[in-house]
Amino acid sequence: MRRLRLGLVAMLALLILIGGRLVLVQGLDVGGMAEAAVTKRLQKTVLPAARGQIVDSQGAVLASSVVRYNITVDQRIASAKDFTDLDRSVDAGDGSKKVVKIPRTQALQELSNALGKSVADVTTSITGDKPFNYVARNVTPDTEATVMGIGFPGILSEGVTQRVYPNGAVGGSFVGFLGSDGTALSGLEQTQDDVLKGQDGSREYEIGADGLRIPVATDKLTPAQDGKTVRLTINSDLQYFTQQAIQTQADRYKAEWGVAIVMDAKTGNILAMADSNSVDPNDPGKSAAKDRGVRAVTAAYEPGSVEKTITMASLIQEGKANPLSEYTIPPTYTIDGQTFADAFTHGTEHRTLAGILGYSMNTGTVMAGKELSPQQRYDWFTKFGIGQPVDIGLPGEALGILHTPQEWDTRQQYTVLFGQGVTQSTLQTARAYGVIANGGVMEQPRLIDAYVGPNGQTEKFQTAAPQQVVSQNTAQQVRDMLESNVTAGEVKPAAIDGYRVGAKTGTSEAPREDGVPGFDGVTSSLIGMAPMEDPRYVVAVVIQRPQGDIFGIGNADVFRSVMSQTLHKYGVQPSTGTPVKLPQYAQ
Repeated sequence: MRRLRLGLVAMLALLILIGGRLVLVQGLDVGGMAEAAVTKRLQKTVLPAARGQIVDSQGAVLASSVVRYNITVDQRIASAKDFTDLDRSVDAGDGSKKVVKIPRTQALQELSNALGKSVADVTTSITGDKPFNYVARNVTPDTEATVMGIGFPGILSEGVTQRVYPNGAVGGSFVGFLGSDGTALSGLEQTQDDVLKGQDGSREYEIGADGLRIPVATDKLTPAQDGKTVRLTINSDLQYFTQQAIQTQADRYKAEWGVAIVMDAKTGNILAMADSNSVDPNDPGKSAAKDRGVRAVTAAYEPGSVEKTITMASLIQEGKANPLSEYTIPPTYTIDGQTFADAFTHGTEHRTLAGILGYSMNTGTVMAGKELSPQQRYDWFTKFGIGQPVDIGLPGEALGILHTPQEWDTRQQYTVLFGQGVTQSTLQTARAYGVIANGGVMEQPRLIDAYVGPNGQTEKFQTAAPQQVVSQNTAQQVRDMLESNVTAGEVKPAAIDGYRVGAKTGTSEAPREDGVPGFDGVTSSLIGMAPMEDPRYVVAVVIQRPQGDIFGIGNADVFRSVMSQTLHKYGVQPSTGTPVKLPQYAQ
């Protein structure tokens, strides 16, 4: 009897021990075993966010993404011999769910129908012992949802995104492109990547040991947050026209490259920014690496005589001269032991300041410009944005080089007055001319207009506040000089029938790129504005290392065609006022 009691006590103790263990494991789960089991059963599928579009000012699509899915399979699960049917949760009709058995043959037929493939093809792709195999590639989101809703064991999906550029090379340089793995590599695609890419979502569900989805278990959906649309200031029609014009010019002179910019001086909006040999983002590998950037932003060079306009504005603003100030200019001009000459041979001439600019005289520019102290020269160039960032949202911006007066040697302190010994980008030059066109006020150039969310909410792109650089009166006097360049000076080929135009040309030497000191070509430019009674549009044209006689190379034809197209595009009425024609010679 005593032995029986001892046995019962031992059994009771064992039951208590086992029961306690069950409470710990199933109730308290001190070791997290239940949670670990759930985690092991969870399957997570990434739902890729749609990359935002890049559109022009009118909504024309320059870059967009198509969300697609690859349907994959673990063949070891999908072709398992013990898989004869699957459980599927369906509506019971009373608001509740019930689980029904679906034969393998029916599920296979449903999978084939969803993918638009034969049962034989699908069977081949899911049969075998591979842990990973493709069943179908690049299917639509609707197809992916249907396939995953079938619940076929071992079938998974992976999201992929295809980036397409409907306009090809039009604007390709600043739009940029993605790598084969979706990495943003250039242009706005790169700098605006965080805005465009959005945030991926996910779908989580539980699968059993047989690879089948557990119908009544976890089914968690986290929707993707699509990227924002980047709306630009560009007009794609004008961009196309400008791009064709600069490409024709670069080809005509066998130039290394050419760029052209159209800017609205009153807003800073860039309406077109064209590169020759522009990259097609759909196939960037066809373009040389050097042609995949935006040279209007990345290429800094000596601007040459277009810089004289800044010198003239500085002189007028400082009260050192006016357009009719008179100068007696010898064939060459020597100061501080430095001798300066002009591109054309002449005797002693009596010129106005307007005539010095109108015929682009280095001698006269130095003679007038010496009235500015070196510090004043530096300060005014800085105020006009030379050596200062533009930051329109593109990578690789060149700040150019504007040395301080302390760094200038005896000659450079004068050569900067006519655009030598200083480097800048085409966009920096366009910004400076925008000051003259806009009544002395600098509007920072803008390429990005706004960000537009998937819900339509718009966030305007912020730029630096406008700055009054010179007075309205100074700007008007310089505009009169620029217009006189066309009506009475050497820039007559830039004239446009029916419109008053102001412009300035520039030519500078291009330094060798092989490391050897010296020059091996020229940079030829023309920049102007219209209509002069109330200037709004600035057009800059530059070609690098054109071939041929330097005196026969000009960009007036490109300027005329692009400016004319711009004026007509935006409905600018022909000028009605009398063109300004300041005297070029002293009376």
